[in-house]
Amino acid sequence: MSKLFGRILLIFLFCFLNLTLGAQTESWEWNTSENDSVVSAPTSLEAHIVPVADLSLIEVEVPEIVMQGVNHEVKLKYPGPWKFDDPQTWKLTVCGAQREVLFENGLAKFEIVLSDYAEFTLSEANFSKKITAIPLWLSIIPPLLAIIMALVFREVISSLFMGIFVGAVTIHMYLKGVLGIGSGLLAVLDTYILDAIADKDHVSVIVFSMLIGAMVAIISRNGGMQGVVDKISVIAKDARSGQLATWFLGVAIFFDDYANTLVVGNTMRPVTDRLKISREKLSYIVDSTAAPVAAIAFVTTWIGAELGYIKDGISTIGLSGDESPYSIFIGSLQFSFYPILTLAFMLMLILKNRDFGPMLKAENRARTTGQVSAEGGSGKKLDREKQQELDDLEPVTEVKPHWLNAFIPVMVVIVGTIIGLLYTGWDADKWADPALGFSRKISYIIGNANSYSALLWSSLCGVATAILLTLVQRIMNLEQSIEAAVSGFKTMLNAMLILIMAWALAHVTDHLHTADFITSGLESLGLAPWLLPALTFILAGAVSFSTGSSWGTMAILYPLMIPAAWTVSQESGLSYEESMMILYNVVSCVLAGSVLGDHCSPISDTTILSSLASSCNHIDHVRTQLPYALTVGGVGVLFGTIPGALGLPVWISLPLSLAVLYAIVHFVGKKVTPAGSNMNG
Repeated sequence: MSKLFGRILLIFLFCFLNLTLGAQTESWEWNTSENDSVVSAPTSLEAHIVPVADLSLIEVEVPEIVMQGVNHEVKLKYPGPWKFDDPQTWKLTVCGAQREVLFENGLAKFEIVLSDYAEFTLSEANFSKKITAIPLWLSIIPPLLAIIMALVFREVISSLFMGIFVGAVTIHMYLKGVLGIGSGLLAVLDTYILDAIADKDHVSVIVFSMLIGAMVAIISRNGGMQGVVDKISVIAKDARSGQLATWFLGVAIFFDDYANTLVVGNTMRPVTDRLKISREKLSYIVDSTAAPVAAIAFVTTWIGAELGYIKDGISTIGLSGDESPYSIFIGSLQFSFYPILTLAFMLMLILKNRDFGPMLKAENRARTTGQVSAEGGSGKKLDREKQQELDDLEPVTEVKPHWLNAFIPVMVVIVGTIIGLLYTGWDADKWADPALGFSRKISYIIGNANSYSALLWSSLCGVATAILLTLVQRIMNLEQSIEAAVSGFKTMLNAMLILIMAWALAHVTDHLHTADFITSGLESLGLAPWLLPALTFILAGAVSFSTGSSWGTMAILYPLMIPAAWTVSQESGLSYEESMMILYNVVSCVLAGSVLGDHCSPISDTTILSSLASSCNHIDHVRTQLPYALTVGGVGVLFGTIPGALGLPVWISLPLSLAVLYAIVHFVGKKVTPAGSNMNG
């Protein structure tokens, strides 16, 4: 009886274990966290089961737009649960050749020059796709067309539209033939413009700009701006002191170029108008203090992006453990000639009351006629078209101007931005690290901050503060305050449209790999190590000018030029220290060239914002700023960058560059006609 009971118990246990094993085998949960690359293994009884991959299930994603001679990324996906303990390397037949491909959590990607093949195939997955490659040289046409049209016709929106349209049609004609003309036109809106608007960071810039416009309108209506004008007029009694005040304010708002541009331009415009300073000169000072200061200061919204780009660049060259992205950034500042010289050049022009080129003509016009904007640009025609908007920005009748009504909201924006940067970037571990100094801690925190959130919060608080001040003093009621804010929105609409079009064109140039075309052309020259920094500066300027994005240029060139500079320096027999000096110089030249190209480009967002904040015709701003930017850039390369690469100490090359700029201002520049004088008299 006991034996029978034992057998029945064994049979029951066997059946139970068999059912349990079957249930577990069918319901394995392959849990992976976002950062885990190893799949959790099944336990005990099922550990001996080894999954077998069915390669025919692999899903393939090949880029739709293929450019000749450019690496493109192919993505592979193994569908279903990933039932492997470790990342898997599988041999796949790609375009007829064996290639080892690493899969992690069911995903893999690799780069290949697709234009080398008439058809892309993955034999194991029975996948094939015909390749229609676009010649890379066509990628330069859309931005070049937009730039030339903007400079010739002095109308930005249609120029940007034509650049986007030509780029979209180029892509779609290679994909669809003649029908690509129609689909390319539609893609201007449903692909490029919509993608530009859908980007969260872009929307943040739009909302921030609109809120700043609303705040400016409110503090204009409540007499705050007039009060600031009255106060500064006591200090800024003439054109020279007015320009100096603008320059110092631009340097003071160093933490963000967008905030700098909009706050300084809108605040100082009434002052400079009263002192007969041309809008072109105002926009030049605003534009040329914003990015240079933000680019080289230790505590800015730029620092995080710069450190991230530098980290990507040095990750493959094996530097010593003492070299971190931050230390390389600090080391590169000694070679940041263009940003430093730009700030100094403006001071020389202001203090010596000299200008040259189109800016001299603009300044003489403003001083002698009081017409701060050019005819046919942002002058009488613009005034007629927007007279109602300008009237909406006049103080309400019988209001007593008080500077605090403007100063307090502006300070809320400035201080609020700094607080927002500290809040969003706060890192307790960094703050508690005794090895880091105070300035480096602050720099790390602000570098990791969400600058867009900080700007949105601060601008919203600025608008709320302006409305509150207005209501408390009974200058306007709530309805009138909201109407003033809406009128401020209206003043920004044209500039926002230009910004969106510029972003859309940047999206086109990204699809067409315009930066790769420019980079490959200049890299093929094969220059000596000491010429690499100058080459990098020119390359960065060209890419930034063509794409209108200094940040995009840095993202493209840092990973390319840092390894190239290090490899060329080492292969040329330079010592570690000499190679590091070349590397520092190249890092600084990517940044400096990006800022130069951004200053010169009519499709740059910060250049557009500078025109907007200063109420200057955009093409007038670009046309008058261009000679100054190229002058400083040329002096910086010839007397700073190249001598520095040859080993000349910075304490010699920087004063030398400053002396050359001073000579240009003194001998090439001419005295601006005093206010009230007649140039013909």
